[in-house]
Amino acid sequence: MNAPLEFTPAIDDNSEIDTSGCSPEKGDKAEEPDNGAFMAAVFHALPDGAAATVTSFLGNPATSKQWGNCAPFGKIETPATANNYFCVSSHYPGDDGVVRRKKTNFAGLHCIMLDDIGNKIPADRVSMAPSWSIETSPGNHQVGFILDGPVLDAAAADRLMNAIITGGLCDPGANGPTARLARLPIAINGKYEGPFQCRLVEWRPDLRYSVEAIVEGLEIELAPAGRPKRQRKSAAVRSAPAETADDNDDVYLAAPAANPVIAELKKRGMYKMPLGGAKHDITCPWVHEHTDALDTGAVYFEPDDLYPRGGYHCCHSHGPKFKIGALLEFLSVDVVSAKMKPTIKVSGGELHRIVDRAEQELAKSGKYYQRGGLIASISTDPATGESQIIPTSKPAMTRALSCAAVWLRFDKRSDEWVACDPPERHCIVLFYAQTYAHMPPLSGIARQPYMRSSGHIVSTAGYDTDSAMFGVFDARQFSIPDSPGKEDAAAALGRLSDLLNEFSFAAECDKAAALAMLLTAAIRPSLPHAPMFHVRAPVQASGKSFLCKLATALATPAPPSPVSFPDSEEECGKLLLALLLKSPAVIEFDDLNTDLLPFDKLKTAITEESIGGRILCASKDATVSTRTLFLSSGNNVGPIKDMCRRVLTINIDPLCATPAERRFKRPNLLREVRANRGRHVSDVLTIVKAWALAGRPESDISPIASFSDWSGYCRHSLIWLGLPDPATTLFAQMSDDPDAELLGRLIKEWTDALGAAAAGVRDLVARADFDKAGELSSVIREIAEDRGGAINRSRLGWWIKRHEGRFVDNRRILPDKSAGGNAKVWRIVSGSSGSAAFSSQQPKVSIPLSRW
Repeated sequence: MNAPLEFTPAIDDNSEIDTSGCSPEKGDKAEEPDNGAFMAAVFHALPDGAAATVTSFLGNPATSKQWGNCAPFGKIETPATANNYFCVSSHYPGDDGVVRRKKTNFAGLHCIMLDDIGNKIPADRVSMAPSWSIETSPGNHQVGFILDGPVLDAAAADRLMNAIITGGLCDPGANGPTARLARLPIAINGKYEGPFQCRLVEWRPDLRYSVEAIVEGLEIELAPAGRPKRQRKSAAVRSAPAETADDNDDVYLAAPAANPVIAELKKRGMYKMPLGGAKHDITCPWVHEHTDALDTGAVYFEPDDLYPRGGYHCCHSHGPKFKIGALLEFLSVDVVSAKMKPTIKVSGGELHRIVDRAEQELAKSGKYYQRGGLIASISTDPATGESQIIPTSKPAMTRALSCAAVWLRFDKRSDEWVACDPPERHCIVLFYAQTYAHMPPLSGIARQPYMRSSGHIVSTAGYDTDSAMFGVFDARQFSIPDSPGKEDAAAALGRLSDLLNEFSFAAECDKAAALAMLLTAAIRPSLPHAPMFHVRAPVQASGKSFLCKLATALATPAPPSPVSFPDSEEECGKLLLALLLKSPAVIEFDDLNTDLLPFDKLKTAITEESIGGRILCASKDATVSTRTLFLSSGNNVGPIKDMCRRVLTINIDPLCATPAERRFKRPNLLREVRANRGRHVSDVLTIVKAWALAGRPESDISPIASFSDWSGYCRHSLIWLGLPDPATTLFAQMSDDPDAELLGRLIKEWTDALGAAAAGVRDLVARADFDKAGELSSVIREIAEDRGGAINRSRLGWWIKRHEGRFVDNRRILPDKSAGGNAKVWRIVSGSSGSAAFSSQQPKVSIPLSRW
């Protein structure tokens, strides 16, 4: 810091505080004082009859309610383990003889304190040496300047502080020096866990400044006397504790701890009793106007979103005359307090703090969460009963912030803080934030009891912090035994199996797969991954869609809403991200007219816990959970290529020419299932819980990559109860992969034609052209022939690379690392031999055309 300005301090010895030990040489740092010596130096000249006040308390200053417990110094202790503050002004006793820290009792301003130096305000902005500097939090300081004599005029004291604020040396919340608090050097900052021990960094009590020296040294400009004070609060705004800027959140006032209207009614003996539903029976303030002065018929309504001030109604004749405004005026309760909301003050330079407070209030409401990089809420359609996660739009966020808090801005014309709407700029900053520090994460929605990763079943609706799931269900509809055994599980399986009796499955394993689909539907929110289920039949009206509807009924109480299968990779990505953002229970592709194509986003959604992409409506990137049941159905279509290992196919064969003419014993089965949904979901949870309590027994069957948890709950549990492996068709379709068949033919014909020789794409094309009637040529042309009859080398090379390392009949194609040059050369390898077998020690085998 720069050297102090040269001046001659005027020292007044009219002090009532002991000043011993506070006279170091000018410009040198004095011996570190205790709180008594510090106060003696600062208040070296007290007006007759005035006293300096302090306050001391434990805990977190941000949440403490003890700010008003100030008393003259010496009357209360200020231990080193407490939050200790002193008022920068002295005060006279009131009419009752008690000294209080009030503007009406102001005696004199004795020092100036600047806050947040080193944090919000650069240290080099303070252009004169301070009388003291206290580190109040890591890297953050309060800097003080002792006055050579007290400023006795309150208006002059305010003008001095307003000039400092205008000069950018203190935040706007630091006005009002007549009652402002500063930290004592021997104290803690209880905001921190630990807590933080305050540290006196500089102490020069002999540096005492005149107001003129402070104005010149800090390079500020005093407003003319009589200029309105910019920071005077409106009478409509409730008072906040006057405290230092690092403890007083000058942009935020917490909501009242208790309803002030009810408190005032009780204080006046006008409160009778609660009526429920936020209604209260009270005595009408104008009861003398009632017929026979009957004390009946007056009700106070607590505030809500539609009636933010609350409501008042009296059924007697003057009812329309007196509303909530009249009641508040009668009780002397200001409007802001009556709203029972926190207050956010829009101040310049505080955008980050205002936005942070706005986010906190949205989080406190319990209505908003962060989902995929967006702020979202949960909405239930009253017509369908479907619950969805709805991303909050910018207009909706503005409305939400308006409901969450009272917003104020300073009006220069009226010189008051006035109510306003949440500023658009602040709403946009919150909307486009990359992270949300206070908003709880939301993984998805559970429409029935679900399991945490620990296996514990959550049967309570609402938000669960452990799983970040939100349960939207009536727990009374579900009944799960505390300790179900195998008999309980078998009985539950029997009831579920009865639902499928009238379906004509192609094989027993298909019915087992259908049961696995029902189990998956009920517990999908509990599973990180699950395969997609595809229902296939040879003809229409075989029951494909109906079976999907049964599974949907166990996943959600809402009716199904199938979507069309996408035509392209881009369309698939957009569709899945838009749907998954809402956390649907089911995504169903109904009545496919093409095979299940292996779109990358669809493959990722099935085997990964989340997918990401850009939300077009919000212009933001989002990552969303994939805990959704994927279903599809179609006639003689099914998964191909990479989808084969991700989709469990259920085959239905009605064994008749016109399945639509069949008669069923339970024509209203779907309606029955929906009506008794809680019982059927309970049966599923009984099965999986009994399997888990039995020690999670597993059968000796082949595992399925990516679906280990699902295999336990929905595969091994059914095998444990005597059913065939539900995944039988999945393994069958993997072995029937057309790509695998084509690769096998290529490997065979390549080996027959070239033996152990390595070959590049150019060599293979040359061989195919040389012997166009050969089997190798036939396979290569099937893979890469253009419309004109020529072989496309790029397509052939890409196809070989895509199947590099894939085993067929214990053989595979691997690159030959011994080949030189830029062209890639391949070789057929048998067994477990790897690419390491082709080292520089093995020369490339050249195959001249003459050999062909």
